[in-house]
Amino acid sequence: MPENTRPLPSSAPAQPSSLTLVFGASGYIGTHLVPRLCASGMTVRAAARSPEVLAARGWDDIDCVAADATRPETLPAALHGVDTAYYLVHSMAAGKDFGRIDREAAANFAQAAAAAGVKRIVYLGGLVPDSANTEHIVSRRQTGDVLRNGAVPVTEIRAGIIVGPGSAAFEVMRDLVFHLPVMITPRWVSAQSPPIALDNLLEYLIRVPTLTETAGKILDTAGPESLTYADMMRILAEEAGRRRPWIIPVPLLTPRLSSYWLHLMTSVPTPVARALIEGMRQDFVADSRKIEQLVPQKLLNFRESVHAAFEAERQHTVAARWTEGAFVFRNYRSDYAYYAKRAEGSAVAQASPEAVWAILTRIGGDHRYFYMNSLWKIREVIDWLVGGQGLNYGRRHPTELRVGDTVDSWRVIAMEPQRRLTLFFGMRAPGSGVLEFELTPEGEGTRIRATGFWHPAGVWGLMYWYALVPAHLFIFSGLTRAIARQAEALPTPQTDPPQADSSA
Repeated sequence: MPENTRPLPSSAPAQPSSLTLVFGASGYIGTHLVPRLCASGMTVRAAARSPEVLAARGWDDIDCVAADATRPETLPAALHGVDTAYYLVHSMAAGKDFGRIDREAAANFAQAAAAAGVKRIVYLGGLVPDSANTEHIVSRRQTGDVLRNGAVPVTEIRAGIIVGPGSAAFEVMRDLVFHLPVMITPRWVSAQSPPIALDNLLEYLIRVPTLTETAGKILDTAGPESLTYADMMRILAEEAGRRRPWIIPVPLLTPRLSSYWLHLMTSVPTPVARALIEGMRQDFVADSRKIEQLVPQKLLNFRESVHAAFEAERQHTVAARWTEGAFVFRNYRSDYAYYAKRAEGSAVAQASPEAVWAILTRIGGDHRYFYMNSLWKIREVIDWLVGGQGLNYGRRHPTELRVGDTVDSWRVIAMEPQRRLTLFFGMRAPGSGVLEFELTPEGEGTRIRATGFWHPAGVWGLMYWYALVPAHLFIFSGLTRAIARQAEALPTPQTDPPQADSSA
């Protein structure tokens, strides 16, 4: 096996005329891969189901398009002129039918890529044990098989646990380590897996399609060591400056019960947690000798990978949309959960975005919060009683807002006029919160959506969130309706009648 101390090579740039598509660019790997490809000199097109998410990435110099592999009619535009296409999509969040959806999506993509003249598809799959029988793992393998049934050569890169901010497995372990000094865990904590650092995986992804000998190949990737999940959590605790957790594995927790346990103890979405548990029941082994020979680089061990992940957060290099995982929205706290819990309400105003924005930007101060102000007042008094700033009323201007403004105990941290307003929660609580308003045209009106995002600080933060979810749903629904009514009541701008043609 090659030495793991070789210097990290710079990624080989593509030919200036080549175009690379990252399909699934809004996901965890895609979000990190797109800027790395651009930095290596490639011309990149980013595709995802939601153009709004891509727009919020700030990739102003990148061609961003909306495309969905389950809707074949959206694929030709995304694949037009593409030489290399990265396929990074999966449907775990779709529920029990995600395996069928993944296979259909892959078949659609393979057919469209062939029709567009794509020269190479790079698919990121997962390590597959010989005894694999869980739908999550089998689905990843089947997706690769379906892509290979097409006419375009496919390079499949398989990875196990990816160590980096936002990786689901890493975030599960982080949540547990930071907030549970004693863990009664399922037996999967004794399963072995070869984790790989995010930076190492990205380097493989960038370099592999530039090599002709990788076409049609399946390549395992791994870091330089294989560890149990218990060992990983202990190392993670040491790197975070926490006491090593006391881990007590028990045989009674089934995968279903384990996923419920993770839902209660961490903020990772339940479908993702369930898929992770299914995959963690067995040992994973990677034969990574081939890719290490083709793409030599310094492979980080798990401790170094964790250190790099924490450092990336401290340097604010983790790319994320508005709230999900961004360090600033977690109040610069590594012990606050990466994934956010959320609750929302929405209403449609028969008014223009301009009219709705004029009402929305009056929030707080003397105008208060449009709906159930008594409940807002109670929360503010509670915050004041525990030493917070809940009774600090006021704002810079009664009707205008700008980034950095203080609105009572909130702070304006992002805004796009007539589209989006994001407020950071300033009261004392076990976690970090954001309230985001989003305006989208709908018919002849405007849909107003209010979403509360909460990054809990461990079990207490989760309990706080669960206790307030009913109130949040009630308030956000009424709040958006109240904003809609006030926007509809604004005077409609009058336009001058057309003048008669005096030359007639």
